[in-house]
Amino acid sequence: MLTRIFLLIAIVAGLTAGVLNFVKVKENITVLRTDLKTTQDNLASTKTDLNNTKSTLAKTESDLKRTRTQLADAVAERDKAVKAEALAQQRAQKLTDEMTDVRKKLDDAQAELAAYKVAGMTPLEVANANKQIKELQNTLNALRAENKILGTTIRNLKSELAIYRDPDSRPSLPATLHGKVVVYDPKWEFVLLDVGEDQGVLVNGELLVNRDGKLIAKVIVRSIQKDRCIANIVSGWKYGELIEGDSVIPANPAS
Repeated sequence: MLTRIFLLIAIVAGLTAGVLNFVKVKENITVLRTDLKTTQDNLASTKTDLNNTKSTLAKTESDLKRTRTQLADAVAERDKAVKAEALAQQRAQKLTDEMTDVRKKLDDAQAELAAYKVAGMTPLEVANANKQIKELQNTLNALRAENKILGTTIRNLKSELAIYRDPDSRPSLPATLHGKVVVYDPKWEFVLLDVGEDQGVLVNGELLVNRDGKLIAKVIVRSIQKDRCIANIVSGWKYGELIEGDSVIPANPAS
């Protein structure tokens, strides 16, 4: 009888241990499943982050490539402007030398004509001398006109080069410059003004648009012609709608 009791106790203890082990194993399995799911979620999140990083990296490489191309283009444009300015300076010097030579010839011709008159020259000789003087005068006037054009070209090239050296720099415009708005496009926010190269306007020069003494906007010149120019409204400097006839003056007048 005692043996059966011990045997029963042993069986109960074994069953109890088995149940406890089963519960423990079940808990471990639950924890492992939870850890596995967490790991899988973390892996999925890591893959998503990796894909996003790859996408960002690809975009960054594309932006870098585009920036390098733009930089190369800007350097090429700058070098082209530098070369153009040097050639214009050489031509301007050549014109100056030619004008000096023509002035000397003109002075010599006038002195010779005066001498002929004193000496009693013939009408034909006077006519030939006058013709020569007129031709020299025309040549001098043509050289002066070309020199004026070259001067404007050089000023524009210097203005363009200044932007490459300092993007925020703006050329000074003549203090006496006054113009008017001829056309205004509100969609693209550009204006056509009735002043240009002949009035001393330079590319990237800034002008203030006003009406009855009230500031309406500030514009920056983008392209110029002989007596016309096109300008865009500077961001943050529009205080009202522009209309034809609005006045413009230099934002940075030369002293």
